[in-house]
Amino acid sequence: MILAKVVGNVIATQKANELVGGRIMLVQPIDLEGNLKGQSFMALDAVDSGSGDTVIVVQEGWSASTATTYKEGFAIDAAIIGVVDTIEEAQAVIEQEK
Repeated sequence: MILAKVVGNVIATQKANELVGGRIMLVQPIDLEGNLKGQSFMALDAVDSGSGDTVIVVQEGWSASTATTYKEGFAIDAAIIGVVDTIEEAQAVIEQEK
């Protein structure tokens, strides 16, 4: 899974019949602090995300394909499967030996 920010949307007036009604968003990976990193890419939106949302993206073929409500097994490279409300990271406590 990839943590990403929705940075835009893709308008496709013509697309495969299996994707009619589907929204394609432009996402960019982020780190845990929200800093953009890496290259942006397109992902099929399965959760009604919007521009500026922090999202969870799957980019493995089978995971992305089955995560959407569209035709199962259809070739989808990436899908948005969740909108993130908060991120909590446990602080590791390291005790030095005496």
